[in-house]
Amino acid sequence: MKKLVLVLLAAAAMAAPPAYKIVNKIHIGGAGAWDYPQMDAANHRLYVSHGTQTEVIDTATDKVVGTIPGTNGVHGIAIADDLGRGFISDGRDNDVTVFDLKTLMVTGKVKTGQNPDAIIYEPTTKRVFTFNGRSSDSTAIDAKTGNVITASIPLDGKPEFAQVDGKGHVYANLENKNEIVELDAKNALVSRRYSIAPCDSPSGLAIDAKKNRLYSVCENKMMVVSDFTTGKVLASPAIGAGPDGVAFDDGYAFSSNGQDGTITMVGETSPGKFEPVATIQTQRSARTIAADPSTHKLYLPAAEFGAATEGKDGKKGRPSIVADSFMVLVVGR
Repeated sequence: MKKLVLVLLAAAAMAAPPAYKIVNKIHIGGAGAWDYPQMDAANHRLYVSHGTQTEVIDTATDKVVGTIPGTNGVHGIAIADDLGRGFISDGRDNDVTVFDLKTLMVTGKVKTGQNPDAIIYEPTTKRVFTFNGRSSDSTAIDAKTGNVITASIPLDGKPEFAQVDGKGHVYANLENKNEIVELDAKNALVSRRYSIAPCDSPSGLAIDAKKNRLYSVCENKMMVVSDFTTGKVLASPAIGAGPDGVAFDDGYAFSSNGQDGTITMVGETSPGKFEPVATIQTQRSARTIAADPSTHKLYLPAAEFGAATEGKDGKKGRPSIVADSFMVLVVGR
């Protein structure tokens, strides 16, 4: 009996989620407009969208090591490590900036549909897919040549974030349809779609390709977990307000809740049961997120806030955003 108790206690200790906290702040400065960050763990780099340019951070030192200019209205970044190329969706210019991963030099521009938002590299076909919010379609690009393969794959809905399963499929949230759409990368067409109700207005999307699961964060303060092979919703655990991004790392999904200034950490507490296991404090505006699987650190772009203002009645108001406001929070164990 004593041995059994010890085994159960050890199992419980192993199941306890790791504790996270803010461990660093990378001050970048400049205007505070931003969207998604993208991790390139193999090269220890983080790419951060920043208005009209893309910041490049060395995650070994948490220092800015470069800037890619001319990415007007940048939303997302896709990395093709095997080709030594990166791709940036320029929402205002309706194109993609192609750059060299080593030099960070821009090597070309590729036209897309209207307002390319999410962008992702599919490794089995060596193709890049943009998800164009205003034209509700996807553009398929040959990552080796930069040539457009299919200018418009109709999606019948407004796409948000995307993921790949490594087997030739691309998945994206459709914000106005509350659906997941699946693309056949080889044939550049929609192969399937399924509902993720009760989710309302999904934005961020993360994947656990080993277990065939997608994690969608929704405007109505829930994270919908679905099986992308069956198209079934498995769970809808509660998260904070104002989510726009979600990351999956080390068995947990992390929702960045920009309105609340928190991260909701969701785990599979028993087979098929998904629940919030921790709330991590960040700060208001930290709404998008990227995870480094090698260090288990989380990176969240955010606005930097100044001291709280004081009114005539002596009560403190909300903190003000400082002029050079852009920064990246680093959250670690």
